[in-house]
This record gives sequence, structure tokens and C-alpha cells, in this order.
Amino acid sequence: MSVKAVGGRNAHDFAKLRDHAATVIVAALSSFFAVTLILGVDVMVAAMDPRLIAESGTFKVVLTMVALIFILIALYVGAIVTANTFSTIIAGRTRTIALYRLIGATSARVRARVAGEGLVMGAMGAVLGFALAELLIASFVAFGPGLGWLPAGPSYPLFSPLALAAVAIVALTTWVAAWSGSRRVGAVSPIEATGASVELRAEDAKGRSGRSVWALILIIVGIALLALGVIAGLVTPLALLVSFVGGLLSFTGVAIGAHVVMPPVLRIAGRALGRGPTGRLAAANAVRFRERSARATIGLVIGVTLVTMFAVALASYEQMSLAAFAQDPEMQAQLSETLAITTGIFTGLVGFSAVIAAVGMVNTLSLGVLQRTRELGLLRALGFTGAQVRAMVMAESVQMTLAALGFGLVLGTFYGWVAAQSLLGSQVGLMPPALPWLVLAGVVLFGTVLALGAAVAPARRAIRVSPVAALAVD
Repeated sequence: MSVKAVGGRNAHDFAKLRDHAATVIVAALSSFFAVTLILGVDVMVAAMDPRLIAESGTFKVVLTMVALIFILIALYVGAIVTANTFSTIIAGRTRTIALYRLIGATSARVRARVAGEGLVMGAMGAVLGFALAELLIASFVAFGPGLGWLPAGPSYPLFSPLALAAVAIVALTTWVAAWSGSRRVGAVSPIEATGASVELRAEDAKGRSGRSVWALILIIVGIALLALGVIAGLVTPLALLVSFVGGLLSFTGVAIGAHVVMPPVLRIAGRALGRGPTGRLAAANAVRFRERSARATIGLVIGVTLVTMFAVALASYEQMSLAAFAQDPEMQAQLSETLAITTGIFTGLVGFSAVIAAVGMVNTLSLGVLQRTRELGLLRALGFTGAQVRAMVMAESVQMTLAALGFGLVLGTFYGWVAAQSLLGSQVGLMPPALPWLVLAGVVLFGTVLALGAAVAPARRAIRVSPVAALAVD
């Protein structure tokens, strides 16, 4: 084999690893989170007085169920981020896939190969996350008693069969998400091997009527159930179950229909970029390639919505509970202290899912710049300076982050209020949502840092694009 062939193969392997870096990171984070929660519950139970555990036989079951809820949330976010990552990868490989189709490969075979990549990368990330979680728990058990964090004496477990099950589930979830994200393979025709398009045009994205119809149905049914939950909450706390289903359906509809829902939000956010050529071009790009923009923003929308929802729900729950115990100051003080601790723990747990979503946004933006070499080169050839191209990439990141933050804060506030109202409406009647300003300010600060940090590497890569080399890309 020639040196040139070896070099080309190494470059291809490096490009593949670069494309899947976010998949490995997301799988590692999901596995780390799941295994840490599972082993943490076992350590917490071992640290407690055996008599207390005996008196409350359901204590471990309750803790495990709470942990599983947050694990499922992390897996849900991770699956969406992974599916979006693979959709972006497929968009960048359109011509390569078309060439495979041209020489006789079926879409099912190409799609299976892409999904196989997802399984391999997911397994790698899951094992890495498992190892890091085991190291963390082992360190906590080893040094915890000496630091006063754990009582000395009990034998603390360092392994659980559920942890291995979590690793397997993370790998399988990544495989399923990769299969879902590669669904566009079937739409790639051999003739596209001679073209340069990698993204759906705006009119093609609008024409995905089946997906849009399903999204609309889920949103309408979900909103109806949310309204029913609020009304039924004035009678019974069990209405929370109705609201939960309504929230799940409506938000799934938003995620499925992101290619329709997000462009108007992005257009509003684009007005904050100014009227200069750089800002106007960045704002137009977000709407012109709605599939790419939706993939980049919907993950962050999910993360912001989750954090805001839990924070608003707990703050509203506290406000409503304090109103219910208005005649008992002692109970109010105990309740406030307990809910403050609970809010901190829940916000931290859900915040981990927001980190996973942020990784997805950074990766999608980076892949987008790599796949737009010809476009960026054309802009340079038309007279754009490197500074203007960099400003455009950063403006796109700011626009997407503003849209995701604003939309996520609105959705999270609404869902959080509905949850609290459904649970306690029968005791206090209708009340406005309580806004935890400190948490919301933290979300906005996180989004601002993300907007700037996410664009640094892609912007630096964009200004290194040579006009001649970019226009020569085939």
C-alpha cells in the first residue's frame, strides 16, 4: 500500500473520529451520570442506620425510582443530541453516500453501517463513563469517612448489576439514536454525487408534511391534557399525572417539529444582531437552513426547559405550600429549609442534562463550519475579510443561543407552573408562577458563556479557510 493511500486512510479515520467526538462525549456523560446515581444510592443506603432502613422498607426503592427518573431524562436528552449529531454527519456525507449508492449500495446497507458507527462510539463512551463513575465512587468511599462525609464502619458497595445494565442501555440508546439520525440516507439519490448540496433547502424542509402533521397533533393533544390537568388539579393532586403526559406529548411535538417551530424564534433573535452585513447574513443563514439551525438549538432548548421547569415547579410549590400553611410559621420555616435543599439537588441533577445538550450544540456548530468550506470560501472570494467571517460565525452562535434560551425559559416556566398547579391547586386555587430569579439568572449566564465559548473554535477554523482552496473543494 502506498504512503499516499495510508495517509488518505488515516485522514479519513481522523475525520470520522472528529465527527463522532460529541457522540462519545455524550455517551460518556450519560453513562457517568447513570452509574454515579445508581452506585450513589447504594452507598447512601449503606451509610444509613439499618434500623431506619428496616422501618422504612421502601426507602431504597424511592431513592432508586428518583434516580431512574433523572437517568431517563439524561438518556432522553442524550438520544436527541446524538440523533441530531448523526443528522448533521449525514448532511456532510451526502456526496459520499451518493457515490456508495451509485456503485450499487442500498440505502438500508449504508444506514446500517452508519448505525453501526453509533453503536461502536456509544459503547466506547459508555465504558469510559462507567470507568470514571467507578473511580469517583471508589474515591468517595475511600476518603469520605476520613473527611466526615460518610460514617466509618459500614462496608460500602462499589458495584451493582444495575450499573452494567445502564452501560448497555446507553450504548443501545446511542445505536437507536444513530439509526434515527441516519433516516435521511434513504432520501440520498446517486445523482447527488455530482452536486454539492449537503443541507435540505428551506422549501424542502417546509415540505416535510408528515413530520409536521405529527408534531402538530402531539402539540395540540399535549396542550389539551395540560389544560385538563390544571382544571382537574383544582379537585385532586392526581391531576399531576395528566399534566405529566400532556407535557411529555407537547414537548415531544416541539422537538419533532423543531424545523417549523424554531425558525420564527430564530428570526426574532436575529433582530438583535444589528443591521450590518455580517449580522444580516448570520440571521438569514439560520432561517435559510432551518434543519441545521433546528438541530443546533433544540437540544439546548430541552436543557434550558428542564432546568427552568424544575426550578419554577419547586418555587411555585413552595409558594403554594407556604400559602396553605399560612397559620403555622414553624411549619413554613421547616418547609422552606427542606425545599431549598431539594431545589439545589434537583437543579444540579437536571443541570447535568443541560450540559449534555450544550455539548450537542457546540458539536453541531463545529460540524456546520467544517461542512461549509465552499460557502465560507465564496464569501472570502466576494470580499469578506477573515474578521467578518469570524463575526458571522459568532453571530450565528449568539442568535441560536438567544433563541434557545428565550424559548426554553418560556416553555420551562409554563411547564413548571402547570406541574405545581396540578399538584396543589386543590389546596390553594389558581396562583401565578413563582420565578426563582437566581436560578434563571444562572441559566442566562450559562447560555451567554456557551454562546461565546461554542463559537471560538469554529470561528478560528472559519478564518483559516483559503478562498482558492475552498472553491476548489469537490
